[in-house]
Amino acid sequence: QVQLVESGGGLVQAGGSLRLSCAASGRTFSSYIMAWFRQAPGKEREFVAAIGRSSGNTYYADSVKGRFTISRDYAKNTVYLQMNSLKPEDTAVHYCAAQLRGPLSITRPEEAMDYWGKGTLVTVSS
Repeated sequence: QVQLVESGGGLVQAGGSLRLSCAASGRTFSSYIMAWFRQAPGKEREFVAAIGRSSGNTYYADSVKGRFTISRDYAKNTVYLQMNSLKPEDTAVHYCAAQLRGPLSITRPEEAMDYWGKGTLVTVSS
């Protein structure tokens, strides 16, 4: 089993920044695609960003492109999501996820994720 633990959520004003962290267990961290998803109250879970296993390739939802940056530290088994220029519509529970095999799905990435964290809440006030 792979354990994923998110941290770094909190309350910020619009225009502010937060950095989320996701600590992963296991020695095969480098073999996982890592991703962030979010879910606002009453809405479906949506893809936010992903980073490749070792290529360093990154992928972003159009809604966060240019504002958010995903990165990973292999030595620490940790993936990060730097969130800048936050908007009230970014308010959501943010989940870290890991995909063990196969390529990232462009259309439905959440369906291929094998492990999920319990989430961390990000609240952006006006």
